[in-house]
Amino acid sequence: ELGQTLERMAQTLRDQLPSSGSGGRGWIPPGTHPDPRPPDEADVVVVGGGVVGWSVAYWLKVLEGRRRQHGMRVLVVERDPMYSRASTVLSAGGIRQQFSLRENIQMSRFSASFLRDINEHLGLPNEPPIDIQFQPSGYLFLASPQNAAALEATVQFQRDEGVQVTLLSPTQLKTKFPWINTEDVAVASYGLEDEGWFDPWTLLNAFRRKATSLGVQSCSGEVRAFVTSANYAMPPAPSSARIKYVHVYMPDSLEYQPVACAIVVNAAGAWAGKLLEADGLPRVLCRPPLPIQPRKRYVFTWHCPNGPGLSCPFLIDTSGAYFRRDGFAGNYLGGMSPTEEEEPDPSDLSVDHDYFQEQIWPRLARRVPAFESLRVGGSWAGYYDYNTFDQNGVLGPHPRLENLFSAAGFSGHGLQHAPAAGRAVAELVIKGRYETLDLRRLGWDRLVDGEPLEEHGVV
Repeated sequence: ELGQTLERMAQTLRDQLPSSGSGGRGWIPPGTHPDPRPPDEADVVVVGGGVVGWSVAYWLKVLEGRRRQHGMRVLVVERDPMYSRASTVLSAGGIRQQFSLRENIQMSRFSASFLRDINEHLGLPNEPPIDIQFQPSGYLFLASPQNAAALEATVQFQRDEGVQVTLLSPTQLKTKFPWINTEDVAVASYGLEDEGWFDPWTLLNAFRRKATSLGVQSCSGEVRAFVTSANYAMPPAPSSARIKYVHVYMPDSLEYQPVACAIVVNAAGAWAGKLLEADGLPRVLCRPPLPIQPRKRYVFTWHCPNGPGLSCPFLIDTSGAYFRRDGFAGNYLGGMSPTEEEEPDPSDLSVDHDYFQEQIWPRLARRVPAFESLRVGGSWAGYYDYNTFDQNGVLGPHPRLENLFSAAGFSGHGLQHAPAAGRAVAELVIKGRYETLDLRRLGWDRLVDGEPLEEHGVV
């Protein structure tokens, strides 16, 4: 499955490279010029061309309807057009309903419905149907005796929200999954519907292609500076400001293009916090800071012919290690988030292979005895857009930069929540309010008030 995903990515890139004259500079969205310069102006500039950014752009065009005679001008700016460091395509591709926060459950349910009918939303005329390779194998959370009561309470809350999830005793767990060592497991929760994993690249590409067909423009570049109304204000300093220009720097160049805009959406993922430290933004107005940082996460693959096989769900161990099946030939992938003290340096995407040998493998082998004889395969690293405040997404308007909206900080569940988060932000931009889901608690107020939202299901 992983190999097929990488091959699809490679083929898409080959298909969209120009036959001559470009010097092999990379990705070219259909209908656009290679590495196009940004326009002089746009109604909405979306900073970040990952799955969340493209979802926002798509929903903006869908929801505008006939409101504007000439259509909303939406520009997506992506600094990594080959997606070599993009969190979306480097993720494990999971989707689950088993969260402890109501908003996360609701976003997962919306996204599951969207993905089920993806061709109605993102399909293109005269194009093959979109197949995201969804594997409905469910998530399986294991709880130790100390955490059993909390898991049981969370499952009841999930059921109240309409989630199809069951509790399994150690005996039931062993009966259903005989390859599991149930030692130290007091109870488990297993998702029965709309849980599993899918191909992240296919979803990103589908959003991008559909949005482009609706008139969304895109360009390669990095937003490093802004011009705001505060730049022209006389003392005393204003209590709020509007962004008037976004400076998009060209790839490998000191040259930049100022883009006049009415709205800016910060969908820069792991770099969303850094974006609000850019030149031109008054520091006094950027308080509180956006607490989003890049956190490096490793994913390892391995082969084990005697492993769990087709019955393997997306398993979250009591130790924090996780794994899932990867295709149908005895292949698996997994990883584990480090402790705060062991966070690796996020300056590059190198992989610490000792981390698997010393930290992850012992936990895997203890839970699945067959994994004692696994054979390690490949590995890669990707980024979480980690919200250090409460590990939940930050959605909605900035409290003091009046035309800046955020859609970032999902801390590992941005891929699965992208369809819902994109629609939510688009509703705020176009209609001034949430209509589909009430996600007000995910706004900036909790950062200002210092009141985190608790989500116990961050993996």
